[in-house]
Amino acid sequence: MSVGLLILRLVVGLGLAAHGAQKLLGWFGGYGIAGTAQFLEKQLGFRPGRLYAVQAGLAEMFGGLFLAAGFLTPAAAAAVVAVMLVAAVSAHLKAGFFAHSGGYEYTLVLAAAAVALAFTGPGALSLDHALGISWSGDKWGLFALLAGLVGGAVPLIARKAPATSAAPHTA
Repeated sequence: MSVGLLILRLVVGLGLAAHGAQKLLGWFGGYGIAGTAQFLEKQLGFRPGRLYAVQAGLAEMFGGLFLAAGFLTPAAAAAVVAVMLVAAVSAHLKAGFFAHSGGYEYTLVLAAAAVALAFTGPGALSLDHALGISWSGDKWGLFALLAGLVGGAVPLIARKAPATSAAPHTA
């Protein structure tokens, strides 16, 4: 089971970290902080855009890296749930479910995988295990889910109406 959890953590976590690097550093064809800030502010209504670009980038990058490493897994999962909730609601929900149409399918899968890891724990091949951190099970899974939902709800509530209609944007 540990190898399966490791594979899941690496694929989901490193994929999220790459999305964060797109936002923060402009790597992998991303727009960096300036371009992401402009999109978030003008298309999605998150003002100030630069603050939200940094928050989203940090949540994706470090939530993803921590998830991949199996380090502080419930906290990493909460960060992932929060940023995926914001992406799903602000950029993908109106396009429906399926990712090929710009829908929220991908953001839901990433958030669900992160929460599942908070419930199951990261496995024996993880930093949590190596450091003796045993934060897993129902209590920690619920913590990750609820903290992520609250963390995502705050920027969604604070968001202003976008200046123009939003085009689909990947998480």
